[in-house]
Amino acid sequence: MTSGSRRDVLAGAAVLAGVALAAGEAAAQDQAAVAQAVDALTKAMLEVDREKLLALTAAQLSYGHSAGRIENRQQFVDYLVSRASAFRKIELSEQTIGMVGNTAIVRHLFVGETETPQGQVSPVRIGVLQVWQKPGSDWQLLARQAYRL
Repeated sequence: MTSGSRRDVLAGAAVLAGVALAAGEAAAQDQAAVAQAVDALTKAMLEVDREKLLALTAAQLSYGHSAGRIENRQQFVDYLVSRASAFRKIELSEQTIGMVGNTAIVRHLFVGETETPQGQVSPVRIGVLQVWQKPGSDWQLLARQAYRL
């Protein structure tokens, strides 16, 4: 191999390493943005903020509860706004975020409490799988499925 060929190979390797580093940084930034979106959704659920709930969810939302009930976006938001079972507390832990292009797969443990209008408090401890998408500049929840532990 000539010294010119070696330089070309080294230059090509340096470019590839730079591209890989930039891609890794972009993925880390996306993961952080998704984590912020998950937190914002949790806060909107606690505060029952209709506008934020709508902004953070996709029009095609499929929201699955651990008891088997499936809601679309409107049903999900309307149920929270009705306060038929309002969240008093939500704590997420053991969260993982996997990136696939403009899609994120989030898993976490969801522990909290709900309260009915009559004051009945119920504990919640479930596993959750969420699928987030980034159709533009913001992340939106596309699908969510909870499961009993």
